[in-house]
Amino acid sequence: MLETGSTAPDVVLQDTDGHTVRLSDYRGRSAVLIYFMRSTSCPVCNLHVKDLVRRRDEFADAGVQVLVAVPEDRAEAAAWKARRGLPFPVLVGRQDTPHEMIGLGRKVFGALQQSGSVLVDSAGVVRHAHGSTLPTAGYDKKGIAAAIKEGLSIA
Repeated sequence: MLETGSTAPDVVLQDTDGHTVRLSDYRGRSAVLIYFMRSTSCPVCNLHVKDLVRRRDEFADAGVQVLVAVPEDRAEAAAWKARRGLPFPVLVGRQDTPHEMIGLGRKVFGALQQSGSVLVDSAGVVRHAHGSTLPTAGYDKKGIAAAIKEGLSIA
């Protein structure tokens, strides 16, 4: 898992339209919050996404672009995004799951996909990183808010 204060790796993902999305694309433009869902069928994860949608103005005012990463393939992710009318880009891995790229692997004998969130400022520094095997703890709302309140490097 990424560490707070470290430089974020240049994670390369794909959006539901098939476009390549690099974390470095946001450097110098905005901070990025990526929420890594356990799965699109996880009811708890879907509640977390609803909260992200409710808070989108708060994130925008703080200069934070929200992205949602899912372990499913692009077609499933696109259908899920359309059903929910999500205003955020939904990302999938190009080879592995996006989760594995930042250290959120499968736990408990490889059966449970971890979920979590990563907040990276516009300078590419990780300001918040949190992961959990239980989806109830994968979205650290208070930790994200505290990191934003502390201030982000936004060019």
